[in-house]
Amino acid sequence: MARLFWILFAMIATTFMGIGVVTVLAVDQNMTWKPIVLAAAAGFALSIPVTWFVARQILAAAKPRG
Repeated sequence: MARLFWILFAMIATTFMGIGVVTVLAVDQNMTWKPIVLAAAAGFALSIPVTWFVARQILAAAKPRG
């Protein structure tokens, strides 16, 4: 589980952090570093439970039945 979690986390965290930063850059006209860092931190924090859920779903689907 841990190996799958870290592989997925690398992709999911990068994606969520990138979405947050791009959104801040596209919306905010008064450019400072704080909203960019907060968006990246929020994406990082949000990616942890999402990665856990996705890894559990993948392992549950891969479990042999019967």
